[in-house]
Amino acid sequence: MNKTGVYGVVEEVIRFLVASYKRQPTLEEIAAHVHMSPFHLQRTFKEWAGISPKKFVQYLTLEALKGEIHQTGNMIAAADRVGLSSQSRVYDLFISMEAVTPGEFKTRGRGMTIEYGIHHSPFGNCFVAVTQRGICKMGFIDGQVQQILDELQQQWGLAVIKQNQESTFPLIRQIFYTHRNDVPFHLLVRGTDFQVRVWEALLKIPFGQLASYQTIAQAAGMPKATRAVGTAIANNPVAFLIPCHRVIRSEGVIGNYHWGPSRKAAMIGWEKAMKSEK
Repeated sequence: MNKTGVYGVVEEVIRFLVASYKRQPTLEEIAAHVHMSPFHLQRTFKEWAGISPKKFVQYLTLEALKGEIHQTGNMIAAADRVGLSSQSRVYDLFISMEAVTPGEFKTRGRGMTIEYGIHHSPFGNCFVAVTQRGICKMGFIDGQVQQILDELQQQWGLAVIKQNQESTFPLIRQIFYTHRNDVPFHLLVRGTDFQVRVWEALLKIPFGQLASYQTIAQAAGMPKATRAVGTAIANNPVAFLIPCHRVIRSEGVIGNYHWGPSRKAAMIGWEKAMKSEK
């Protein structure tokens, strides 16, 4: 089974677990749902997440999720006080983000070259686009390559955009498979001042932790603008690295996600599994 096929199975398992975790389905039930033997499912899932499906679903229960979002609010405040843009831990990512200037915003990438590639990741096929100044777009695709290319073209319409798998593959390897902290990731984003503040707040959510929309609104300096914060999060141009998947509703519901709620649940559980193994 190739990597894309593995994630397809994992995604369906997670969709089933999120829908039925209250009754704690057995391994046999889960395996039957995806037409696999219990042994094969357990092995496949553990190779992907490092833990069993039963352990994974414990991370996704409402009570577990609700208990974390209040704690993370304090972590974000602490990060602000000491001037941190991210929490440096094992398996965490050090990220610096730069927003385009007003003048660059108007030029829409004139004179810029953007190289992109599509690669396997633990969460399915991943699209990444990079400039000399950093990653400008990243997302997960389920066959809609043209859609994400159209989005890139709309954002950077006057840039030269070309595919280069060799130049983008090392980034994907570093992001998902080597977990190195010594080489920072640089992001180049294009958005309004408010959107950039929200994305900066997202960078302060520690790896394996969760925050509420209200917490992000407060961190962005707009405590009453939770709906606008939700819109800014939905427009996040760099999936995973700007961790919008770590934001859930205050009542502990995982909620929607630009790249699919099952993928969001997969990311939350995967990060918790990685963190528990450190």
